[in-house]
Amino acid sequence: MTINKNLITGGAGFIGSHLAKKLIDNGEEVICIDNFLTSNNKNIKNLLSNPLFKIIKHDVTKPLNIQADKIWHLACPASPIDYQNDPIETSRTIFIGTYNMLQLAKKFRAKFFLASTSEVYGDPQEHPQKESYRGAVNTTGIRSCYVEGKRLAETLCADFKRIHSLDIRIARIFNTYGPHMRSDDGRVISNFIIQALKKKSLTIYGEGHQTRSFCFVDDLIDAMILLINSNYYEPINIGNPQEIGIKEIALLINKLTHNYNDFLYMPLPEDDPKKRKPSIELAKRILNWSPKTELSDGLKKTIDWFKFNYIS
Repeated sequence: MTINKNLITGGAGFIGSHLAKKLIDNGEEVICIDNFLTSNNKNIKNLLSNPLFKIIKHDVTKPLNIQADKIWHLACPASPIDYQNDPIETSRTIFIGTYNMLQLAKKFRAKFFLASTSEVYGDPQEHPQKESYRGAVNTTGIRSCYVEGKRLAETLCADFKRIHSLDIRIARIFNTYGPHMRSDDGRVISNFIIQALKKKSLTIYGEGHQTRSFCFVDDLIDAMILLINSNYYEPINIGNPQEIGIKEIALLINKLTHNYNDFLYMPLPEDDPKKRKPSIELAKRILNWSPKTELSDGLKKTIDWFKFNYIS
């Protein structure tokens, strides 16, 4: 029996580690590529002894020569704290890393999966955001290195498909949460949970009226696997269309953690999107997928994980 060989860049990160476990549970081989600058070895410690798993420390800005059937390109600083700390290196990593992995896919005729992002829509003027929406993006702001980097990565994928007939998949991933998130990544869910578990005031930027749509990581992984096994090659939104205000999520996390402190309000960061909600009609039609995990259930699992790994 032929075993599928998967190469996952950023495989020790939040999403990559979940993907690796799921593929191995499905009996597939996984080669994890990571430079561990923004990921954590703890995320993959339970996989290290598995014969189907291999880890290679490598920076994707350097060429790689490993044969694989599927290349999942997830490597990139994805939290605002990380990519704003070194925006030039972020732009470089996204462009050169994507180019190198596309060249590898071309060499071995591997399927190629790009983890793109809802950030390509910028601060959207269309709501909810459909894949046909071109976005409202600031090309020179503090988030631009990541936003424009991912937009260019999508362009590279499309051009490799046109010119080299590469078999590509592009997922525009909306806000995702769950176990294996970093406590210091600056994302709203992890920030709120850590502050709530420490019985501190939750920090809300702006007045908390901005909205997001949060997808539990297990649901995201299911969609990613369905997408790479499909014949659909245009960008597709993957996320949870259930929209919730930032203040509402703060109240819910406080309730689940029995934290009764008041909120601390801070100025809204530059270019912070006011609304973010995916249209997932394409995912429903093409992949027969929609998220299954209720927000409160996913948050309970995430809180328990943070409690065990960071608080206890």
